[in-house]
Amino acid sequence: MATITAADVNKLRTITGAGMMDCKKALVEADGDFDLAIENLRKKGQKVAANRSDRESTEGAAIAVVNADKTSGVVITLNCETDFVGKNEGFVKLATDLANQALNFDTKEEFLASDFNGITVADKLIEQTGVIGEKIEVASFERLSGTFVGSYIHAGNKIATLVALSANVDGAEEASRNVAMQAAAMNPIALNEEGVDAAIIEKEIEIAKDQLRAEGKPEAMLENISKGKIQRFYKDNTLVNQDYIKDGSMSVANYIKSVDANLVVTGFKRVALG
Repeated sequence: MATITAADVNKLRTITGAGMMDCKKALVEADGDFDLAIENLRKKGQKVAANRSDRESTEGAAIAVVNADKTSGVVITLNCETDFVGKNEGFVKLATDLANQALNFDTKEEFLASDFNGITVADKLIEQTGVIGEKIEVASFERLSGTFVGSYIHAGNKIATLVALSANVDGAEEASRNVAMQAAAMNPIALNEEGVDAAIIEKEIEIAKDQLRAEGKPEAMLENISKGKIQRFYKDNTLVNQDYIKDGSMSVANYIKSVDANLVVTGFKRVALG
């Protein structure tokens, strides 16, 4: 029977993130064999994951990160079952570490299959399910590239956003963060008019016409009035046309032009828990 020291337990805890008692038990069962102890902890995670596969994981942490030259970013959500776990410092650190790794991959599938400290990201999630005792998963994965990419994480890690600008000009860092904050707060459905699905517009036109008929407006007037309502829909629901939250006297597009006359927003990504 191998002697299990406190240093051994702490080493396994550092590697896996598991609790002290779980690490000690795993080492005892493995007779001091670290590889076997790690494997036992992962098997425990698989059992917990199987038992909790039907649970809802709507809490967690939304994280946005950008590469060093500010030309590409990724936003992910690492989801769990309870707000208590989602706010845990270790959980948020894991989410941030995973987001930084995700920067290197174009798809969620490639990311989950990649090596993360000796095991795949997918296996790390299973391991942490056993450690934490809750269903853990990467629910959202979005990439964004551009000439300049900025990010914003809403307080409490509930929402994270990326925004791409057309040029790296003076003030681009602050401007991209401000627009990313706008996207987090106002949840636009598209960047601009061209990005709105035609089916959505058709539905909005029909809703507008039905409302106008109920108000007794003549049928001949419905088309023109409904077009005006669609313009209002664009203003409320597309990022560049929304009123800028820090100065309602201008749109987001006009705010960006106040930073640089030729600057435009070229894209955004937004992920949220729930």
